[in-house]
Amino acid sequence: MKPESPERLPAPSAEDSEFLLRKVELLEREVETLRQHHGAARLETPHIAPPRPRPALLRGLLIALVLIVAVCFAAGLLPKLRQRQVLAAESSQVLAHRPIVPAAVVSLAPRETVVTLPGTMEPITEAPVLARADGYIKRRYVDIGDRVAAGQVLAEIEAPELNQQVQQAAAAVDQARSALEQANANLTQGQANRELARVSALRYGNLQKRGIVSRQENDTYQAQYQASDAAVESLRKAVASATNMVSEAQANLARLKDVFSYLKVRAPFAGVVTLRNVDQGTLVTTGSTLLFRVAQTGVLRLFINVPQVNASQVRAGQTAGLSLSERPGAALTGKIVRSSGSLDPATRTMLVEVQVPNPRGDLLPGMYANVTLHAARENPPLLIPSEALVARAQGTMAAVVDHTGKVHFTPIQVGRDSGTELEVLSGLQEGMQVIVNPNDNVREGVLVETQPFLRPRPAGAPPAQATPAAKKAS
Repeated sequence: MKPESPERLPAPSAEDSEFLLRKVELLEREVETLRQHHGAARLETPHIAPPRPRPALLRGLLIALVLIVAVCFAAGLLPKLRQRQVLAAESSQVLAHRPIVPAAVVSLAPRETVVTLPGTMEPITEAPVLARADGYIKRRYVDIGDRVAAGQVLAEIEAPELNQQVQQAAAAVDQARSALEQANANLTQGQANRELARVSALRYGNLQKRGIVSRQENDTYQAQYQASDAAVESLRKAVASATNMVSEAQANLARLKDVFSYLKVRAPFAGVVTLRNVDQGTLVTTGSTLLFRVAQTGVLRLFINVPQVNASQVRAGQTAGLSLSERPGAALTGKIVRSSGSLDPATRTMLVEVQVPNPRGDLLPGMYANVTLHAARENPPLLIPSEALVARAQGTMAAVVDHTGKVHFTPIQVGRDSGTELEVLSGLQEGMQVIVNPNDNVREGVLVETQPFLRPRPAGAPPAQATPAAKKAS
């Protein structure tokens, strides 16, 4: 068997080589000095034979020189060997003990999105009831909370001067009618006078042609006929004016009668009295005193502001779910009946009306409710836990773990924030693993071990379940 070859030591560094060169130069100088001394001695004493160095001395010097070179070489090499051994030990320790971090798999958001928006319930119809006549409240028949039918009397107003105005208007109508009758009689008399003047003018015209009467007399009767005809036209105008006066008096009487009918305040539609501002003896003024407010609560409506990202997915006839804080678990449904069809430039939202049936009157106007809408999305975004977001000076990032376990910080663009999850618009792909709540040990290029991410559960809650992304990772 061949003897094993000794281990090859690594090449000396530049510093070690320079040190050895200096040592060799010193040795060469010493040897040269010894030669010079030896030559001078031979010149001074030529008769003395130069001593020959003994082989043992030369062998010792050579061994010493080799030892010096070996010591210098070892002094420069050993620290570097130790440093390499330490680094190798640390690397093996790091590889053997990777940090364990929670990770979640980037998943695709569901095709159907759920949007929850706040709204306040309002009556489907609500109207204020104001006074239409000046006077005092004689009687009040209803109060707040009373249900009334359409046309039901709510209160009575006492206005004695209005009665006098109605009687005065009725007298004015009678006077106008008498004036109209007189105008008609004058018109009849004028028409009779015109007929007589016409006959007289015709006769005198024939007599003047025969030469029996003079032209002057004929002209007189002709002028009388024309005057009678003009008088009849004037009397006809007088009749028309009298007729208009009668119509005006009748309209004024009808107006006062309508105002008189408003002395009984009636409900405009069936509903609930939600406001009462007057009591018996209160002075009311036409058009300015609010007496009651009546609301129709058989159907309630809510106005919600749908964000721009979901505005195009809302349609009339779509079903909406409602939830009330005072009725947890109660299933209430409504229907979208209309929308504004445009976005508010200030808020980038669209106004949508949702109607809710309320046949038993359990729901009250003014209640706060959360409206849940279900809408389909054509391009659903990616989802990651909100705790996986890393905010740095370069922007928003996520710590991604590749197939080898190495960490890479990737810039991402974030969309909507639902509280527990974030929508990622760009920067990630479905199936990637992201670290949740990365600590200071998670750096670029570090090797880690991942475990499924579990959300902490609050006190009294059922055991926490792994997120769908974490289940995929496991």
